[in-house]
Amino acid sequence: MTDAAEAKKSKVGTLYVVATPIGNLDDMSARALKVLADVALIAAEDTRHSIRLMQHFGIGTPLAACHEHNERNEGGRFLERLLAGDDVALVSDAGTPLISDPGYHLVRQVRAAGLPVVPVPGACALIAALSAAGLPSDRFIFEGFLPAKAAGRRTRLEHVKEEPRTLIFYEAPHRILECLEDMQAIFGDERPAVLAREISKTFETIRSLPLGELRAFVAGDSNQQRGECVVLVGGWSAPEEGELVDKQAQRVLGLLLAEMPLKKAAALAAEITGVRKNVLYQFALSLQKGQ
Repeated sequence: MTDAAEAKKSKVGTLYVVATPIGNLDDMSARALKVLADVALIAAEDTRHSIRLMQHFGIGTPLAACHEHNERNEGGRFLERLLAGDDVALVSDAGTPLISDPGYHLVRQVRAAGLPVVPVPGACALIAALSAAGLPSDRFIFEGFLPAKAAGRRTRLEHVKEEPRTLIFYEAPHRILECLEDMQAIFGDERPAVLAREISKTFETIRSLPLGELRAFVAGDSNQQRGECVVLVGGWSAPEEGELVDKQAQRVLGLLLAEMPLKKAAALAAEITGVRKNVLYQFALSLQKGQ
């Protein structure tokens, strides 16, 4: 028996976690519309934002605020409604609630009270971006928003530098360039990356480039520094057996590093020695950090 069916039998309400569109309103599912119309109350991250969505679809269900500043203390009001037999829907401003959005504390409180929680799936920016990125999708990690301050952001990036799974981040438009600059510095110019911006909206951009080129692309076009951003970075790959930098390649690389920038030195050393450019680049980075 499903949670919703069990709730109906026991005459308590169900909390529905409802995904809403992240841009294109045609992504709203028929099931989500029915649930939002049928519940007694909608718990919304920002009622001023969600009321416009409800009005667009002709839904008159009352809304109440449930955001990061009140959900711990105000969760009781929703619990009371559920215990009284009323169904409640939880929505965020866009996408799936709880994914870098409020809702976790309310869901936890409801489940702790033994009441049913039912997901109503739909749009999720990180999954949409991953599906179109062309990076490995069998294993990935979601890091959400990086710290706003540079020091904290770089520390977090250092922690996942050698993570082999695809990395997924959300970033605010006014920090996207700084974020890419830090990723380039820590992961290297050649690490594959994707910027998925304004997904499902009019000016959607999904651009796949090595990090150094992606940073330059965003720096050169102010339009790429606007809107909702998802950044995906290919996981770290250890040098394959036989690709370790031998003494001859180390010598060549060392001589070139004394005369030219790291990226250029790695590229030229790769041509001379036959060792992969990315392997030489990472080796050069380790040399510089060891100095």
